[in-house]
Amino acid sequence: MLRDPADLTAADYLDSAREMTAADRPYLAHLLAEEAAQRTTDPATAAGIRATFPDPTATREETG
Repeated sequence: MLRDPADLTAADYLDSAREMTAADRPYLAHLLAEEAAQRTTDPATAAGIRATFPDPTATREETG
């Protein structure tokens, strides 16, 4: 059964972000965590979420 995205909570998005991190999908984890941060009312908590799941395209180092 599919869930209505409007019913998902910040915790649901964080759980999914953790799953994507474990699956080596950092960009998807970042997007899910950003949605969790936006659904969080406490600015400090939102900042912590964003720090835990940074944008991998902004922190990528070029090689070669």
